[in-house]
Amino acid sequence: MKNVDYIIVGCGLASIAFCEQLRANHKSFVVFDDASQKSSIVAAGLYNPVILKRFSEVWKAKEQLTLALPVYAKIEKELDIKVDYKLRILRRFTSIEEQNKWFTASDKPNLEPFISTKLIKNTNLHIDAAFQFGEVLHAGRVDTEMLITNYKQFLKQQDWLEESTFEHHKMQFNNDAVGYNNYHGKQVIFAEGFGVKHNPFFNDIPLNGSKGEILTIEAPDLKIDYAIKSSVFVIPLGNGLYNVGSTYNNDDKSNTPTDKAKEELLTKVKTFIKCDFKVVKHVAGVRPTTKDRRPLVGRHEEHQNLYVLNGLGTRGVMIAPYVANALFQFIENNKALNSEIDIVRFR
Repeated sequence: MKNVDYIIVGCGLASIAFCEQLRANHKSFVVFDDASQKSSIVAAGLYNPVILKRFSEVWKAKEQLTLALPVYAKIEKELDIKVDYKLRILRRFTSIEEQNKWFTASDKPNLEPFISTKLIKNTNLHIDAAFQFGEVLHAGRVDTEMLITNYKQFLKQQDWLEESTFEHHKMQFNNDAVGYNNYHGKQVIFAEGFGVKHNPFFNDIPLNGSKGEILTIEAPDLKIDYAIKSSVFVIPLGNGLYNVGSTYNNDDKSNTPTDKAKEELLTKVKTFIKCDFKVVKHVAGVRPTTKDRRPLVGRHEEHQNLYVLNGLGTRGVMIAPYVANALFQFIENNKALNSEIDIVRFR
């Protein structure tokens, strides 16, 4: 038997952030992952401190960015990869009224650091933006596919990854550890995303899956190095490629791309992108979302060494290090969880 401090189930953004907490604090662990959950892989990966539909602040944006960016910088250095791309995000205005709301929002103390008060004129003939743009500051994009693929390879090299489906019913409980296969773990962290619905210990938490679909288009004539938020996002990837997304479907819980979502995205992007392009990729995944738009973090009522780390929703890149740190401090230092993320709020 191998004795470890932690057994982690899942290897998405939440799991990686928690692994980094464990590594920083010299804790031993193993990760089980079967690649069944796709939401982190297909995520747009933006870290954006402003809700651009309503011009309001993302929950705890400053705290999240303060914790998140050093984590990705550390991973980049240690794995010798590039995943964090600083990126301007321009909000396309559709009216004078939207411009005025933008300037009103910029006066709010929590939003002032993140909203530029200088209107950006459109000079690109292939973009329809008659009412100009507003710029979001301190934003960027994490290449989630690059991050997860390389991090899993790193775990594999360290013999910290088991590429298999975790079978919950095979866990054996004793006073201070959980036995599973050939491992004894003091604590078990379930970071399964929407897959938690198949977890008999936490399948009662109110997780609502929201399916999202993203297109990758090739538009050689567009030539922009900034992201545009209008009815959809257009995010530059380099070499004339752009991600277009995303859709929201609360009924379909599959990872299968659909023609309906594809047509929806194409219809919307064509309202403001006026050059020729072709679709080169179409992916889908189910985001783990909650009705109050807060993560689901906490301890099982009966089994005191089982924990859940879930519900990151559409902003996993920003929030994963924040909730991973909160859960680690809760377990190791008995520091209370924020009541807004603690699963006890639903009990």
